[in-house]
Amino acid sequence: MEKRVIPFSPPDISELEINEVAEAMRSGWITTGPRTKELERRLAEYCHTSKVVCLNSATAAEELNFRIAGIGEGDEVIVPAYTYTASASAAIHCGAKVVFVDSQKDCVEMDYDAVGEAITERTKAIVAVDLGGIVCDYDKLFEVVEKKRSLFTPKEGESLGARIQRAIGRVLIFSDAAHALGASRNGKMAGSIADFTDFSFHAVKNFTTAEGGASTWRDIEGIDNDELYHQYQLLSLHGQSKDALAKTQVGAWEYDIIGPWYKCNMTDIMAAIGLRQLDRYEGMLKRRGEIIARYDAMCDELGVKHLVHSGENFQSSNHLYLSRVPGIGDKERREIIVKLAERGVNCNVHYKPLPMMTAYRELGWDIKDFPNAYEYYENLITLPLHTLLSDEDVEYVIENFREVVGEYL
Repeated sequence: MEKRVIPFSPPDISELEINEVAEAMRSGWITTGPRTKELERRLAEYCHTSKVVCLNSATAAEELNFRIAGIGEGDEVIVPAYTYTASASAAIHCGAKVVFVDSQKDCVEMDYDAVGEAITERTKAIVAVDLGGIVCDYDKLFEVVEKKRSLFTPKEGESLGARIQRAIGRVLIFSDAAHALGASRNGKMAGSIADFTDFSFHAVKNFTTAEGGASTWRDIEGIDNDELYHQYQLLSLHGQSKDALAKTQVGAWEYDIIGPWYKCNMTDIMAAIGLRQLDRYEGMLKRRGEIIARYDAMCDELGVKHLVHSGENFQSSNHLYLSRVPGIGDKERREIIVKLAERGVNCNVHYKPLPMMTAYRELGWDIKDFPNAYEYYENLITLPLHTLLSDEDVEYVIENFREVVGEYL
């Protein structure tokens, strides 16, 4: 086949998004305004939750989730070793100690038995990662934390975080659903399953606002959703009691600073992209599924392992295509990625386990303690999967993957 250049994960931006951004810029509202509020409303409807807060990244969303829930100094947060740094760093930003657990064997999901063993009197939260857009088995996680309910001591006082912890009465479950907008399990949408959820709208994600993210949560008995939403607004905008939209009301110039907090709000320019992406999203998910079906057929023919994106009780968001070439190690995997790149097929690896990274090694973690995570990583190749791939592009990836990987089988 004639050589093509296949990028790994470019954003799918149509004239619809471009025109909406132009309209936003002409409107005079380029910071948080009516488009951001409309995107929040539509995303809450899509995720089957009461409220969504749009922010400037999933990392900010996860950190605010922790802060809203009162997670901080002296607390422990359990995180899978096999994930991107944001899953762990957000907890560290809040002053909590991260406790890593290994993956299940031959699986990207965390080992739920290991999670139970890692819970102590200091454990306040677990972060589950819906890697590749495949929703974790939250039923198992809820079983684990219910069995350990006697170890949980909620934060003292009358702060919102303390009241949330008392209302829930067990270790809180957070979902890092950065990859999972539109995914579901047992008929429930990502965002409506865990206690708190964060999504990413970064440029490489299925659904993008260039940079951006969102927080959402399940209704908590005794906790008012409007109070929760307002607290997110305070934390994301310097603790300022009114946003720019609220200050446009007649005589409403005055505001208060409730706390010396953060700056991570979403702008209307970003939300403009998201509104039109959401209009197109179901078609984008369908196209990703078509590509996955072709990759699955190729991998099954070659005997290459791969993520399973759908089943009787779950449907992923079709975000990443993870393949694992049997019988090779890290050296051969790197060779394959280079050979494919030389042919114009740009691949990636998701992910290098966090205990292998300098920052986490310096915190005392050693990849030798996470053999399943390393075993999954060492022969992993992520194929390009995005909605700008034509049928001919997909065929080009398949033919070159067959030829290059075939040399190692």
